[in-house]
Amino acid sequence: MGVTRRWAVREGLPLAAPAQGPAPHPLLARLWGARGVTDAQHMDPSLSHLPSPLLLKGMAEAAASLAQAIARQARLVIVADYDCDGATACAVGLRGLRRLGALHVDFVVPDRAQDGYGLTPPIADRVHALGADWLITVDNGIASVEGVAHARALGLKVLITDHHLPGQALPEPEHLINPNQPGCHYPSKHLSGVGVMFQLLLATRAEMRAQGAFAADAEPRLDDLLPLVALGTVADVVPLDEHNRRWVQQGLARMRRGRLPPGLQALFEVSGRMVSAASAADLGFALGPRINAAGRLADMRMGIQCLVTDDDHEARHLAQQLDDINRQRRELETDMHASALALAQASLGDASAPALCVFDPSFHEGVVGIVASRLKEAWHRPTFVLAANAQHPEWLRGSGRSIPGFHLRDALDLISKRHPGLMQRFGGHAMAAGCTLHRDGLATFAHSLAEVASETLAPEDLQQVLRHDGPLAPEWLTVDTAELLRQQVWGQGFAEPLFCNLVRVVQQRRVGERHLKLQLDVHGQRVAGIWFGRAEPLPPECELLFALESNTWQGQTEVQLRVVDARF
Repeated sequence: MGVTRRWAVREGLPLAAPAQGPAPHPLLARLWGARGVTDAQHMDPSLSHLPSPLLLKGMAEAAASLAQAIARQARLVIVADYDCDGATACAVGLRGLRRLGALHVDFVVPDRAQDGYGLTPPIADRVHALGADWLITVDNGIASVEGVAHARALGLKVLITDHHLPGQALPEPEHLINPNQPGCHYPSKHLSGVGVMFQLLLATRAEMRAQGAFAADAEPRLDDLLPLVALGTVADVVPLDEHNRRWVQQGLARMRRGRLPPGLQALFEVSGRMVSAASAADLGFALGPRINAAGRLADMRMGIQCLVTDDDHEARHLAQQLDDINRQRRELETDMHASALALAQASLGDASAPALCVFDPSFHEGVVGIVASRLKEAWHRPTFVLAANAQHPEWLRGSGRSIPGFHLRDALDLISKRHPGLMQRFGGHAMAAGCTLHRDGLATFAHSLAEVASETLAPEDLQQVLRHDGPLAPEWLTVDTAELLRQQVWGQGFAEPLFCNLVRVVQQRRVGERHLKLQLDVHGQRVAGIWFGRAEPLPPECELLFALESNTWQGQTEVQLRVVDARF
């Protein structure tokens, strides 16, 4: 069985001309309109268009309490998560709270294998042992009913900042900030964990300003934390709505001007990317995976320390360690992916099977999410990959990825209702979720996942739709256009532009084991092309689906088409 693909052109409403100021570039206007933007102001990156932090339910009270805690020099401990969003949220919290005057700020991050996810009672014990007065979660806590109760029983004040979807029961901390909690009317439900933490800092600073905590010319700046906000937002693959695009755009602008922490600068260097040309793709495909690698295979404290250090030498040393770990992660992922593909092929002999669930005792739990994403891309089915817990192999930890039309976290909730006790815990989003279950329940889980998928998805939902922006006119086939597109923020929910043109293949050769290097004739213009992951040659004429890029080699910059599919 292989995934069935079809192409479809994006269609949208025309972009309204701005009431004042210059009109956007005509190609951008077309692309924005196809992505649902009807007013050019929605693409204005100015921070003045962002919603007030106080629109988050409970924010005013939380900011007032946190401002009081800082004034009293309370001991604050952040409980982080072991992915890039959690790491950047922790780094933003540590840096921001210290700037606001907190003298005692520490952090704890769970170990993926030993502790599992979120604020558990043992994690609360560790925070208490540090002498904390306040426990502040970032990117977790909305599902930590027992952990919050235990922390409060220990006498800790608890402030939850999270963005994940809540379960049926909410924890009962002193303060809960989450745009997805019931009764919260914040206009964006897609804030990342680091975005929520940054909003808390802004609200706390405003509260302290109102109390006269700062001299008129000595208010601490927080805007240079935006590169970290941008990294966490992109790496967590949250939808890039109007508000998240602004966070990312502002963060990238500061990076390009050299206003970024030493750790981010060092991560650009070890990944071979130019910070002066920083893009959202750099954050998602170069920096984010290196931070994530620490949480997957080692200790996320290393990733967090890389983001909070102000020492250039330490930053370079930590970035190199993260790069080494990421290389190990890629090797492990390659082996797991091959095994998982074979298991998927064996279990999906029936092309109508609506979901994938694979497990092998050799799988590493730190890489299951990446492998699930790869399988989902290959088969276009909701996919779960599970691995045995290193400490307790009778327990399996799974990570899932979904397709449009199938809300993965809601599916897990339905499975839990149909099979009470099957999952020890679960949580996540529409497109990504995780769970823990006993090995004896694997067959029941796989069957139930397929059952829910068959009830939810129609056959056409299992066809992968490659949406594109139509043909690229010859006047836009330039390096300047490629640079214009690169400077924009594209990603989840605001897809990178893909164009569809009829081309003549002038030359082609395989490079490496699985890449195709091309020389193409497009509109009578000779253009280079690259197709990663394809070794089979193309016919002399075909339609290509491609992204427009520029490529610099030996000081010369030229247009390059990055091909993603072909029709012939």
